[in-house]
Amino acid sequence: MSQFSLQYPYALALILLFWLCAKFCAARAEAIYFPHIHNLLAKEGKRSRFLDVLKWLGIISLIVALSSPVITKSYKDTKKKGRDIMLVIDSSGSMNQRGFDMADPMKNKFSVVKEVVLDFIDKRKQDRLGLITFADVAFVASPLTFENNFLKDIVKMQNLGMAGRKTAINDALLQTYSVLSKSDAKTKIAILLTDGIENMSKISMEDILGVIQKSDIRLYAIGIGSYRDFDARYLKKLAKAGKGQFFAADSKEALAKIYAEIDKLEASKIKSKKIVQHTYLYIYPLFAAIILLLLFLYFRTARGLES
Repeated sequence: MSQFSLQYPYALALILLFWLCAKFCAARAEAIYFPHIHNLLAKEGKRSRFLDVLKWLGIISLIVALSSPVITKSYKDTKKKGRDIMLVIDSSGSMNQRGFDMADPMKNKFSVVKEVVLDFIDKRKQDRLGLITFADVAFVASPLTFENNFLKDIVKMQNLGMAGRKTAINDALLQTYSVLSKSDAKTKIAILLTDGIENMSKISMEDILGVIQKSDIRLYAIGIGSYRDFDARYLKKLAKAGKGQFFAADSKEALAKIYAEIDKLEASKIKSKKIVQHTYLYIYPLFAAIILLLLFLYFRTARGLES
């Protein structure tokens, strides 16, 4: 933001002082401190409007220079400490179960999850987010990106059954850790959401736990539905190995609160510093004053007039 101002606005009062002096003070040729003051302020003799204009424009320009006009630009130098977050969403057949949203019992779990995830994406303005969808297989639906609108479009395009009907949690996590391991972000997070029990992965539980424990990626595991739907004990082990937390949600409201809680736990840090830049403009009116007063003296001498 740019703003024009005068550093010493009271200097403009000198214009009034010069005007009063021109009106009431007689210039003396023998003046000691400014022997040529009569060239600027003399009143007697033949008048020249042109010389008056030059004289006063020169005086006003000089006083404006003394007031030090300046343009001030201020802006914030913001350092964002964003995070890389991979959303891992179960799209298996069990996610077709209805009754998870009391406000609309006909919606299935997957539709509700997409709504909550879209809201979570909206809140993460400083982070890169990606999406992995899994069922029989796991695939990267969206790489890590700052383009939240693009990611939201990808989330909306996800459908049940597009990756199969079963639940390959371990394979999904292996894919997730493979993507995040290539990230150079200081903080890397995986948020796993499932309503099923591992029954399809090629990698074993012991192997995926080993991968998680060796990594610096923090893992949050969310089980949705009733405790009969998912393996809470297994999800707790995953979260513990990933130095994260396990959550359980039995409704849309509970799921929204969980994502809000994760949002608080993983708040991105933003440091901003206000920078002010001054551009001093006094040189322009000063230069104009010198030229105008030199012209005044030149034409006064050349025409032999007093103003």
